Amino acid sequence: MKISVVLPVLDAGAELAATLATLDTDCEILVVDGGSKTPPQPRPGMRVLSAPRGRGMQLAAGAEAAHGDWLLFLHADTTLLADWRAAVAAFAADPANAEKAGYFRLAFATTDPRGARVAALANWRARVFGLPYGDQGLLMARSFYTKIGGYRSIPLMEDVDFVRRIGRKNLVALAATAVTSARRYERDGWWLRPLRNLFCLALYFAGVSPQAIARLYR
Repeated sequence: MKISVVLPVLDAGAELAATLATLDTDCEILVVDGGSKTPPQPRPGMRVLSAPRGRGMQLAAGAEAAHGDWLLFLHADTTLLADWRAAVAAFAADPANAEKAGYFRLAFATTDPRGARVAALANWRARVFGLPYGDQGLLMARSFYTKIGGYRSIPLMEDVDFVRRIGRKNLVALAATAVTSARRYERDGWWLRPLRNLFCLALYFAGVSPQAIARLYR
């Protein structure tokens, strides 16, 4: 089983280094830079690609260049705990998952109790509504990725657009945890940022274009 890990980055710095440290050297690692002031430097087992800024476009570029039979999409500020290897291997070994996608349990790199509460809500949303966000990672067979059309080149909501095409019944919670940076929540507020994300999600489901949502978001 060959796994290609696709990491979209933009001025990731030390966060990217921490993420790479948790990945196996036998994975194909594709770091897709969206125009960093200081581009990431290649290292053994890692390729650095360039793509227009925007996670959807960067993820699509990485998937197109990947050679693995399985694709693992991961944010550059998200690290995987040691149990991820067994969880990924078990998921990929089951033929029933050939047309399904796995996502990790979410946790935040903070001791603030609000982080645990926000993560619990995110995990509940993923389980009940089939809406894991990009910082929970996404694992799927390359053939299934191609079948459903892959990531679209949109400036925002690329993760929601993608998981809706995967389908709620085809999303599986992996028995492993992804720990994402709390920096954005500490900067914007533990409740204000989730509310802003919820507002964007409501606009998306109301039919507002990702381009318009991106302008409001920024």
